[in-house]
Amino acid sequence: MIADLLQSAQAALGRRDQRAAAAAFERATDHDPQNPIANNALGMFALETDRLDTAERHFIAATQGDPSAPELWMNVATARRRKGDPAGERDALHRVLDLDQRHIGGIVRLAELHERRDEYALATFRWSALLQLAQGIADPAPQFAAVLDHARSYVEANARRFADLVEGGLTDIRATAGRRELRRFDACVDKMLGRRRIYANECHGLHFPFLPADEFFDRDHFEWLPAIEAAFDDIRREALSLLDQGADGIVPYVSMGAGAPTTKWTPLDRSLDWSVFYLWRFGQRDHDACRRCPATARALEKLPMADMPRRAPTAFFSILKPHTRLPAHSGVSNARAIVHLPLIVPEGCGFRVGGETRQWHEGEAFVFDDTIEHEAWNDSDQPRVVLIFDVWNPYITVQERALLRRYFDVADASGFDPGTLGAVHD
Repeated sequence: MIADLLQSAQAALGRRDQRAAAAAFERATDHDPQNPIANNALGMFALETDRLDTAERHFIAATQGDPSAPELWMNVATARRRKGDPAGERDALHRVLDLDQRHIGGIVRLAELHERRDEYALATFRWSALLQLAQGIADPAPQFAAVLDHARSYVEANARRFADLVEGGLTDIRATAGRRELRRFDACVDKMLGRRRIYANECHGLHFPFLPADEFFDRDHFEWLPAIEAAFDDIRREALSLLDQGADGIVPYVSMGAGAPTTKWTPLDRSLDWSVFYLWRFGQRDHDACRRCPATARALEKLPMADMPRRAPTAFFSILKPHTRLPAHSGVSNARAIVHLPLIVPEGCGFRVGGETRQWHEGEAFVFDDTIEHEAWNDSDQPRVVLIFDVWNPYITVQERALLRRYFDVADASGFDPGTLGAVHD
């Protein structure tokens, strides 16, 4: 009987005879008051004629007939929204998500409800959930893409609003905080606001555990930085001389072995687009190179460079040709820290470590952890030249350094090769 009535109703809909269809659906509910198909259809008919109480009643009956169908609760939410019942709409949408936490329609409708009611935090939470879920959708339909654009705009606007409140509320206490504390605290707040990610060490060789994963080290760790900066003019002059002479010894930084698989470094393999002139390499001083750059060598020899047998220090001029970009990468060991002394930096050059991007300024050195993802670029029409060398990570103690040196001596003498510390950094 029910099946015949439902079939009759569908046939009437096929003839576009809504009155006959509604009569058949009504007779079906006489026999089965909670029939989900009949009640949902009758609810839709009622919505079309603004009989909102009737629509809600039929949709509720439909959910009782099929408690597992989230779309029926979506229809309840629609009826309640048009009735001006935000509490009822909210309840219906929560029931949708109780059945399926990833229900896109339910998330969107709940975000819209919170937005209409100026419930900023809840709306941001739901729009953010939608954006997270949509990351797996490669090519969203235009209408859904517009919804995603709105979600991004809303989340970003409210992040800025909250950031303004935070900054205003912390003005007095920030005035009493030190530069180092503010840098870490600001990174913490930026992470909470979704403005950056926090990057972890990715060591492709020696990983010294429990060291802070700091993108750029504070200058206070390196009291000798002013000394290398004071030698800037002489070091820059020697670098320019090498470039002018097209000196022997300037070699590609990336040199992959024969038969190496294709990687992100393949476009730079044996290319002078990124070239270097080594002064020290894997702990060995290149005496000829140092004779050709005596001021640079003298300045470096006065510094506490990392000294790990047959592994560090490494020091070189790094030359990045115009319109060359280095892919995001990470280095080998967090036991060391990498120093940059920018020598020739045209407009259009930049450097990112983790979540922080800095511009090189000629003569101003900085120190960073190259085992945190970083990348460099030269979008100018001129070469970019930086003096790069490694020092000990400032968080490793003197005794720990001695232990590492002894470890490498013992490991090498054993005949086993635990690897070197000479991978990519820039």
